[in-house]
Amino acid sequence: MGKLSVRDLAVRGKRVLMRVDYNVPMAEKDGQMVINDATRIKETLPTLDLLIQGGARIILAAHLGRPDGKREPSMSLRPVAAKLADMLGRPVAFSDDCIGEKASKTAEALKDGDILLLENTRFYPEEEDNEPSFAEKLAASAEIYVNDAFGAAHRAHASTAGAAGVVARRGGACAAGLLMERELKFLGDELENPARPFVVILGGAKVSDKIKVIDRLLEKADTVLVGGAMAYTFRLAQGYKTGKSLVEPDAIHVAVRALAKAADRGVRFLLPTDNVIATPFNTGKLNKKGKPVFEFRDERLNASLDIPDDCEGFDIGPATAKRYAEVIRASKTILWNGPMGMFEDSRFAASTNEVARAVAETTQKSGAKSIIGGGDSVKAINLAGLGSQVTFMSTGGGASLEFLEGSTLPGVAALSDKR
Repeated sequence: MGKLSVRDLAVRGKRVLMRVDYNVPMAEKDGQMVINDATRIKETLPTLDLLIQGGARIILAAHLGRPDGKREPSMSLRPVAAKLADMLGRPVAFSDDCIGEKASKTAEALKDGDILLLENTRFYPEEEDNEPSFAEKLAASAEIYVNDAFGAAHRAHASTAGAAGVVARRGGACAAGLLMERELKFLGDELENPARPFVVILGGAKVSDKIKVIDRLLEKADTVLVGGAMAYTFRLAQGYKTGKSLVEPDAIHVAVRALAKAADRGVRFLLPTDNVIATPFNTGKLNKKGKPVFEFRDERLNASLDIPDDCEGFDIGPATAKRYAEVIRASKTILWNGPMGMFEDSRFAASTNEVARAVAETTQKSGAKSIIGGGDSVKAINLAGLGSQVTFMSTGGGASLEFLEGSTLPGVAALSDKR
């Protein structure tokens, strides 16, 4: 059964507590915190516009960073309120606390179409503990609850789960915002019965991070294309040398099991046949976390399945990228989760960019549905300038992974079922 949508609600004159994902990147400039990327704010505008037009009295709840339950000025949402007002072209009130008398009075004074942004919910440890009395205070003025923060839906926090329960117990509706609705549609409905051929592109660092995703997608995919550092764990499992590459010896059994399941189900499971390698050199310096800083020298193509003992793999090679692109261009549904290499460094970005171009081209020219599963995949395709040429980009990193695994997300489970 689907979840109730914000489209289904009569909101005029009602106070709506809306959970948004305003965990935006910020940096200090001239003594003030400045937003570097407002994408997450922009993604909430369609839902806000719908509520404004409907005459709702909107109370926004969000977190920013990890203040560990303490009031951290650099993680205040005040700059977000100013940016949101600018993007909407209308005033946005700001409460310097998310609970208490001041927040409640400001919320109760709202008129139809007004917006209030509450201060960072994570300034209280009770938020992440989903403490019932904190959830009650957070939802004190709310008559309706809307969640448009898919990126935080995998957390059972007071603002994502507890507050929804408070509103529901009062008889109020708990609905998905338009962004949440789209996430559930593309990561859920569209992948339940995908148009075929269905190609899954998996990258990133660790096999262990994607054990359940790999297992579940092997039930549905026609072809799986593997890149990123996780490919080296698969090669290690096959008995090849991986040099100094990032591998997970403890996850070899997972790789073996995945390869066996793919063979058993007739799923093509493709691994890199060439790669770009480099020699890591310890600079003797430490980063902010106290870990050694390495430079990577003598980057070059390695056409062997074995990697030299003194080298590390950083990208799939051009032959592999070409082969992957050919498979992608023949597909009707594409799910991409994880880059093919260390794309942040231009020396190791070529293959990720080629895969991104193939995904975009197949979407635009062949009408394939392309779903980018959040996190670094979204960063990579945006860096390639192709974000507008795919069907859907998820805003959730960990949330999209857990949803693809088939896990129940607390922030989704808390919403009312559509009748």
